[in-house]
Amino acid sequence: MSKIDRRCALGIALAAVSAAMVKPAAAQATSYKDTTPWPGVVVREYEGETPSLIPGFKTVSMRDIIMQPGSKTMGPPMMNAMICHITEGELRLEQEGKTFTGKKNFVWTCNKETKEQAFNDGNVVAIMRITDLKA
Repeated sequence: MSKIDRRCALGIALAAVSAAMVKPAAAQATSYKDTTPWPGVVVREYEGETPSLIPGFKTVSMRDIIMQPGSKTMGPPMMNAMICHITEGELRLEQEGKTFTGKKNFVWTCNKETKEQAFNDGNVVAIMRITDLKA
């Protein structure tokens, strides 16, 4: 078997998650639960988990973090590995001491126990879609 680098592995993982989520995503869009853990931040958790095709993960699920201008998260450690995607707006992200900007369609990953804080410094609502990879 040939050697697979991180970028290739992430591409394979994203393709597998996309394939696994195609049918359930439509069903999830109609059934969700909203919570407000911090001022100006709504977490929309879509119901249902889908079996994962990615080795090391049993299921995947999806949620959105909807952030109003001026809002921020508190930066708790991640409960599981995840793939994050900015679907609207722009966020300033501080992850493990590094700061970067996530603009629309930016994708990145977090591992279990990663510490990350998100800030919406812009003038529009920002949405971060998270695909949770659950072991």
